[in-house]
Amino acid sequence: MAMATAACRRPAVMLMAFAMAAAVMMSTVPPASGTTTLQYDFYSSSCPKAEETVRNVVEPMIFNDPTMGAAFIRLFFHDCFVRGCDASILLDPTSSNTQPEKTAIPLRGYDAVNKIKAAVEAVCPGKVSCADILAFAARDSAVVNGNFAFAMPSGRRDGTASSASDVARFIPSPAFHLQDLVDSFAAKGLTADDLVILSGAHSFGLTHCAFVTGRLYPTVDPTMNATFAAALKKLCPPPANGGGGRAVSNNQVTDPNVLSNQYFKNVAAGEVMFTSDQTLTSRDDTKAMVDDNAADPVAWMARFAAAMVKMGGVEVLTGNAGEVRKVCFATNTAS
Repeated sequence: MAMATAACRRPAVMLMAFAMAAAVMMSTVPPASGTTTLQYDFYSSSCPKAEETVRNVVEPMIFNDPTMGAAFIRLFFHDCFVRGCDASILLDPTSSNTQPEKTAIPLRGYDAVNKIKAAVEAVCPGKVSCADILAFAARDSAVVNGNFAFAMPSGRRDGTASSASDVARFIPSPAFHLQDLVDSFAAKGLTADDLVILSGAHSFGLTHCAFVTGRLYPTVDPTMNATFAAALKKLCPPPANGGGGRAVSNNQVTDPNVLSNQYFKNVAAGEVMFTSDQTLTSRDDTKAMVDDNAADPVAWMARFAAAMVKMGGVEVLTGNAGEVRKVCFATNTAS
């Protein structure tokens, strides 16, 4: 009976979150760089089934491997933060560019995006950019793993440049403290509130012990819950003993495959992985946003949706800029 009741509530929660997200996006979120050039239903004429096709590939992928939702959202974040949302994170090395972005940071989901692109190309050849496909896949991940829906504007074009050196310049480190994070987000036109809200994506997905051991050894970070730290030590040995590459769930407290406001409860309890997570409580305004998101799951869903749309407008290429790639792993003139 409890399961049936929960199932009955899910559509209502999704509808409420969708309505709140729409209201937030339309009324209170200032556009990031380039957002005003994107359009909802951009492909309504050129490829009416574009978003449906992406969804039909993404959903089974996540049902088969629930960790893929977090992988898609992480890819989207990293893409937008390096050169803007231009799919530069997806480019493979070539003889003329041996070190594109993907060589600088280990991410999952590249093959999955290539499969989605192939499905879209089969329906509408040369019409839908990889940058938009990645944005749609990230949005659909929130639908499957978070049970809330929102519209994602499109019209992005694909970039033709990608450099590993840009990753260290623009991607915020999990070891960052609050002001470094705020500055990193501000450089992309995003606010401290956006930082807190989008950090909620750490409610699911995987990380590696190498990003956690600095808070465990030689002494435990005093901001980390002692019981939580003891459990992590069983998973992640001291760096000298190896094991830094071991994958661990971001959310060790509840379900590691659900995108939810649980992350903010974990932050408040000192049960999060990274310095960049725990530091969100170090300033009154960001702590207040953490507490508010922890207390109101539907409000967080709406804020997260709006922040994803806003981030999806960072430094986009539109019009005649860039290109629409034939495959996501190579430019149309790759050599």
